[in-house]
Amino acid sequence: MPASGFILRTSSSGDAASREELGPLPLRPSPLRPAVPADQRLFAWKGVNTPPVNTITHPLIQHFADIASRASLDDSTLIGYGSGLRKFHLFCDIFSIPESERLPASFELLHSFCLWAVAEPSPAEALITGDIPFEPISVRSANKYLDAIRAWHIAQGWPAPLTEERRSQIAWTLRGLEKIQMHKRSRPPRPPVTLHMLAALKSSLDLSDPFEACIWAIASSAFWGLMRFGEATVQSRGKFDPKTHLTRANALFGRDLDGRDYARLDLPAAKTAKPGEIQHIFLVKQNTLCPLDALQNLASVVPALAQAPLFSWRDRQGNHRPMVRDTALAFINGRFTGMGIGTTFGHSFRIGGASFYLSQKVDPEVVRIMGRWRSLAYQVYIRAFEQVASRHTANLASNYGL
Repeated sequence: MPASGFILRTSSSGDAASREELGPLPLRPSPLRPAVPADQRLFAWKGVNTPPVNTITHPLIQHFADIASRASLDDSTLIGYGSGLRKFHLFCDIFSIPESERLPASFELLHSFCLWAVAEPSPAEALITGDIPFEPISVRSANKYLDAIRAWHIAQGWPAPLTEERRSQIAWTLRGLEKIQMHKRSRPPRPPVTLHMLAALKSSLDLSDPFEACIWAIASSAFWGLMRFGEATVQSRGKFDPKTHLTRANALFGRDLDGRDYARLDLPAAKTAKPGEIQHIFLVKQNTLCPLDALQNLASVVPALAQAPLFSWRDRQGNHRPMVRDTALAFINGRFTGMGIGTTFGHSFRIGGASFYLSQKVDPEVVRIMGRWRSLAYQVYIRAFEQVASRHTANLASNYGL
């Protein structure tokens, strides 16, 4: 969801200022910033200054430098960085920063950008804010946007704009703003998909329908396999790439040492994987909500070649289509809303699966390995402890006759 802007308006009668909502703030058009998708802005958006030479002037070397630079970041990272660049140029437009000062950007400019980006002034500050609009983001987002501006500089041939010392100075200021504004806004934790929600979703689906069969295969695999939703879907129909996305050939079925069925999904690329590293997602039988059955049903309803997307469907014209992330989430949320359950997010299945496993006393190390976490970072995903706390801690005093 795009950020929403506002401006503080003072009345001629001298009454207290009021906050006027503006919706997403528009970016001023510029030939330096063509209207391209967010994941293309890092390389398509230019500056007016000429960067220093970074290689010898040989076309072969320059070609290697260009393709290496473009391959350095994942698509999901490029999308986030594109949003950061937009926010930076929005700030520069509002404060009339000339193009010559945007690339390369000074410490003073980037420090000021972060102050504006995070600040959410109150009506009492209207005399200071004047006609300046605001579109506040979190401190965490501001740090990511600084990373985006750094990447933009490097992609355009400039050195990184901030030293570690300068970045620390900005972090000091942002920490103070976070304390000031912690009571003004907070982002609620992403809700988990529960086992009952998963069952309700399945009961609402027609598993003989190609689209709905694909939805169920994604939902059950994401929950039981602790998958990021983006690992089972694509950003858009044209973004599918067998080098980075799961194909039918990446789904392998077998039996373990106890003779029980399992599936292994070989993920060609992942957020936490090194270049060329394949990560494995493991799925086992799960009674009526079984991901193995869901995958086999999908293969039956939507037959496809080995290099076709694993999670795909066929439209009424017979076209084979990978499942788009936003389409899948909108469909699932439509079903959940219709049942009065609420709204879910991309990570809600991964969060829900981890929460469920831990509530059933599955060894945390097993959960860590299944979720492909390199540390105890999975703990930040546990959102449903209050639902199972009594199983672990209730009535312990009774052991002592109290």
